[in-house]
Amino acid sequence: MNWLIEFFTDPANWSGTYGIPHRLLEHLQFSVTAVLIAVLIAVPLGLLIGHTGRGALAVVISANAASALPTLGLLVLIVLLVGPGSVLPVLIPLALLAVPPILVNTFEGIRGVDRDLRDAAYGMGLRGPQVLLRVLVPSALPVILLGIRLAAIQVVATATVAAFVGLGGLGRFIVDGLATKNFPSTIGGAALVALAAVTTQGLFVLIEKVAVSPGVSRRLKVR
Repeated sequence: MNWLIEFFTDPANWSGTYGIPHRLLEHLQFSVTAVLIAVLIAVPLGLLIGHTGRGALAVVISANAASALPTLGLLVLIVLLVGPGSVLPVLIPLALLAVPPILVNTFEGIRGVDRDLRDAAYGMGLRGPQVLLRVLVPSALPVILLGIRLAAIQVVATATVAAFVGLGGLGRFIVDGLATKNFPSTIGGAALVALAAVTTQGLFVLIEKVAVSPGVSRRLKVR
């Protein structure tokens, strides 16, 4: 506890390019960019597969394979291939980490919509894309958002690996603290990462309350 107080009360940790605000901004840039890339890849693919029912086995196999990839090992490999100094080696493994939960939850969310609801939409004269966007997506939105939330928390917690290849982020406090035996920095950096992950969780809870239809929420509670 004394180390945490020492870290957060040190004025040097709150200013300049090595301060908490700047490092936090770097960390958020890595995390948000990686999650957005994963969303752009996984959500459309999950919607397509969930709606058509084609490629479901490939989704499960690919998701399991991607989630088994060692993020740090992949990061080092990409740095060796691309070279240091670029954010690309960080974004690729972080995006790959985020894709599986988003893809699987999107696919399962669409597939899990009540068949009667789907049939009723077709009975009203809606076409395939209309059924998907107007009926299936709103009904599956809580499950889709859950996948994005899980992915975002994983990415925020894992983005510390950027520090291992000379980039910034909150991981710099941890890596540099260990290298110099500055334990307040190490503990403080770890606390900041944990706080960022918890804040991400809370943010998505608020997003779900705003974005999900009250009728869908009540139906899920009834289940």
